[in-house]
Amino acid sequence: MKIPFVKYHGTGNDFILIDQRARQWLSPNDEALVASLCQRRFGIGADGLMLLQSHPELDFEMVYFNSDGRLSTMCGNGGRCIVAFAERLGLVKESCRFLAPDGVHEARIRPDGIVELHMADVAGLEELPDGACVLDTGSPHYVRFVPTSEGLDVVGEGRKVRYAEPFAEAGINVNFVEARGRQLRVATYERGVEDETWSCGTGVTASALAWAARHPEVHSPLLIDTRGGRLEVRFRRAGKGFTDVWLCGPATFVFAGEVEVSL
Repeated sequence: MKIPFVKYHGTGNDFILIDQRARQWLSPNDEALVASLCQRRFGIGADGLMLLQSHPELDFEMVYFNSDGRLSTMCGNGGRCIVAFAERLGLVKESCRFLAPDGVHEARIRPDGIVELHMADVAGLEELPDGACVLDTGSPHYVRFVPTSEGLDVVGEGRKVRYAEPFAEAGINVNFVEARGRQLRVATYERGVEDETWSCGTGVTASALAWAARHPEVHSPLLIDTRGGRLEVRFRRAGKGFTDVWLCGPATFVFAGEVEVSL
């Protein structure tokens, strides 16, 4: 069987996208197949895979798998890429509303191609004894501020946190954040990928909000550099938390094709 797909990336965070409105090509039970498609040496290669499905009340539904083949929580860069894919399909134009793993999201596509994604509100964050903090931006994130990200062993240090208690069972994404004047640089180790990714949308959002929580003088928006490019996070303060949070950046089409699989 040949499955049609497209590939997109959001600042180097890359995804396989499949249109399932007319036919169900994959199901949540296809963990091994999804993992094989995301495998970079023997498959298409990606940090994750998304299914675009019909929804009775919204423009579409986003179903997200990590590269290990398992269904996962919200992916911010993935959300921006699936919006660009929906526009490519002619399903949406300048704006849309869709269902994601963490609920309903609104998105806007600017004339310059930048996709702005409305993220979930964040009620607050938890300060940890090691000086880091934990918060949920649709996916759980650990944020540690570091003097410099140059030469940092993101994979080694990230695994120490991801597999330590109390995070080992469910996993957590680990972000290392360097302040560079009015900008931040973020490096992220992602659970489910079990490696450093070139960018993480929910991680960038978590890092920006964690920085703003510790620095009341900081104003929206914040610019964040990742290994794969630059993103922008906008927000409004709401007590100890944040509302009206937007993740903004490019969502780039890479190529389209068909992949032959055996079911």
